[in-house]
Amino acid sequence: MLSNTYNIPLVVLSILIAIIASFTALDLSIRMTKAKRQARYIWLASGSVAMGLGIWAMHFIAMLAFHLSVPVTYDVAMVVISILPALAASAIALFIISRKGIGLKQNLHGALFMAIGIVSMHYTGMEAMMMAAEIQYDPVLWTLSAVVAFAASLAALYLLQYVSNHPDRPGIGWIKAGSAVGMGFAVSGMHYTGMAAATFHSHSDHIHPSTSAFNSTFLAYSIAIGMLILFAIVFLSMFIDRRFEHQFIKSERKFRSVIESANDAIVLSDKEGKIISWNRGAERIFGYREAEVLGEDLLLMITDRFKDSHQKAEIGKTAELEGLHKEGRVFPIELSLASWSEEGEVYFSSIIRDITERKQNEQKINEMVYRDSLTGLPNRLLFNDRLLTALHQAENSKQPVGVMFIDLDRFKNINDTLGHDAGDELLIEVAKRIKAAVGKTDTVSRQGGDEFILLLPDAASGELTKKAQRLLEVFSESVLIKNLELVITPSIGIAVYPADGRDLETLIKNADTAMYRVKEQGKNSFQFYDPSMNESVSKKMQIEIGLRKALERNEFKVVYQPQVEVHSGRLIGTEALLRWTNPGCGTVSPAEFIPIAEETGLILPIGEWVLHQACLQNKAWQNAGHPPMRVAVNISSRQFRQSNLVEKVRETLLRTELEPHYLELELTESIIQDSQHAIEKMHQLREMGIHLSIDDFGTGYSSLSYLKTFPINTLKIDQAFTRNIYTDPKDASLVDTIINMAHNLGLKVIAEGVETLEQLEFLQKKECHEAQGYYFSRPVSPEDLEIYLEQQAVEAVM
Repeated sequence: MLSNTYNIPLVVLSILIAIIASFTALDLSIRMTKAKRQARYIWLASGSVAMGLGIWAMHFIAMLAFHLSVPVTYDVAMVVISILPALAASAIALFIISRKGIGLKQNLHGALFMAIGIVSMHYTGMEAMMMAAEIQYDPVLWTLSAVVAFAASLAALYLLQYVSNHPDRPGIGWIKAGSAVGMGFAVSGMHYTGMAAATFHSHSDHIHPSTSAFNSTFLAYSIAIGMLILFAIVFLSMFIDRRFEHQFIKSERKFRSVIESANDAIVLSDKEGKIISWNRGAERIFGYREAEVLGEDLLLMITDRFKDSHQKAEIGKTAELEGLHKEGRVFPIELSLASWSEEGEVYFSSIIRDITERKQNEQKINEMVYRDSLTGLPNRLLFNDRLLTALHQAENSKQPVGVMFIDLDRFKNINDTLGHDAGDELLIEVAKRIKAAVGKTDTVSRQGGDEFILLLPDAASGELTKKAQRLLEVFSESVLIKNLELVITPSIGIAVYPADGRDLETLIKNADTAMYRVKEQGKNSFQFYDPSMNESVSKKMQIEIGLRKALERNEFKVVYQPQVEVHSGRLIGTEALLRWTNPGCGTVSPAEFIPIAEETGLILPIGEWVLHQACLQNKAWQNAGHPPMRVAVNISSRQFRQSNLVEKVRETLLRTELEPHYLELELTESIIQDSQHAIEKMHQLREMGIHLSIDDFGTGYSSLSYLKTFPINTLKIDQAFTRNIYTDPKDASLVDTIINMAHNLGLKVIAEGVETLEQLEFLQKKECHEAQGYYFSRPVSPEDLEIYLEQQAVEAVM
């Protein structure tokens, strides 16, 4: 048996190489865990080479540190072959730790293969020794070396996995250093145990190799330097990778902070639709925590009826779907989908926004733009859109389209009497009734005020007639408003496409024209449009156009009808009456143009002009030396509702210098029905000294409470009652009653329309105070009335 020795510095160097190789392997395990798939394979390959060469270098340097008493050289081919098991063992170790969920059984199998690789490397290297001796192995020590290799491999796997699974644990650097020392000594221990198992026996007939001896120490240091350079390259690569990783982590944290701070849900998923990331916005919108949904199907947050739409959503486009909250609540969402590829795998990012508030705002805006704010019905804009659509469809289908224009009769009186709140309540109830009376495919629209318009597609004349009759029946039922039972009636005009018009404007205009014809014929009915109706409408429009220029063109004049004392026949006053002569229309009756002036608001400037002219003329008569008398001027309801009426009257009296007690204002019963506001104005006028009278008493909504509450001077009996005193006992009785009531209340009474001596004698007998009519005089010009005054003066002298 040959003697042997060890070069101690090389032994230490071999152990140091084993420790550095172990440390490198531990560091590589962390890199592999953090690396993505493609990078992981690169680290696996490079790590296997670095670790395998490190283990082999440790072994070969230790072999070079071993000296026998005979010359030893090495078979280069066998040396190279011995590297392969080391590489295989390293690859096995790194491959095992790169996989997740590895248990004890897999570790044992891995350690066994690693041990086989290491043992194979060692003993293959031993076979590479060329010397004049043969090697014999102690079975016990040989077995022990294999056991040590297995134990070292198992420990190495455990340490590699531990370090790779806890890369950010505090003090991991020291743990790696300690583990590297332990692994280094374990690998070295296996080698030196295997060397201890070998004995070398020389034999005399051995043929010495022809290869010359070499400097083993120099070779050992050269290999060590080469390995250290290799390790340095590996460490440098890992350092650079860590720098990139650090930058990546910083960017990822910034990106994650942006994602987490977003109000929208940002959800990442793989190609199978499994959720891999879930931000706080998603948690807030859908109610799930991230831990609850990771790995779940993305469709869990989409309602069933929109799942197909989600799967068909296009990349880069926005889609509106329905989201499903954890609690089962359904709400509208907006989804933007994007995709990207990473290491050959496709991933998707979904940006999801809860658009509940936006939808509510859109609905509010839609209601504001397309709905009537009071009734909730479609307004003019939405009605026109639907009518245009219906006309387009009817053009293709050749089906008729009906348009009904509804105006409420005497709604203005109710609105003025009970107030706008009551009027609004009435309109709401009317809207409900109209909607209930027509079909689901019909459109009911409020055009404004008390006007409604209906669109009835595919409706022939017979069906339109039935629906109009049904509407009249619905309106015949009373409505309870502010504890008052009211009955409101409609005037309905109907136009039919295509006979009455082929476009929107014509149909609506003709339905409106038919409605006005119903108004003229007594209201509370319906009428289909007829072309002959346009004649009266044209005349009305012509009157309206003429009224707007009449003041500027001095087409108006004021005439005066005398008012006389019944018993003496003495002239005591006069009523100012408006007349209009238009160049195009000729003399226009007040019954025609006054309602139009009221409707258009032109009555306001016209009424002011009449008041000024009457006061100015009365003052002129006084200045001419005629006995002072009152002039009566009619005040329309629209004038009376003016907030500055009292100021305008006061201003007129000041400008004309007429004393207030020579002015009488005639008010209709409809004016004073809004008692809350009327009584204050009337008291202000009375305090000025102006006389107030109720015109046409008994023809409106009469109430004895008016006579008790309001500061009235005179009641005027309408000419309709006076005219029929001798032909209608009821009219005679009414006139008698009004006169007696006025006497009892201390009011004066004047009768209009006195045309015969018999009528005058009746009024004298009933002790009526005053009268006016054709029996005394027609309405005359100021000049003619002045002649009348002069005649009265002459008769008084005689």
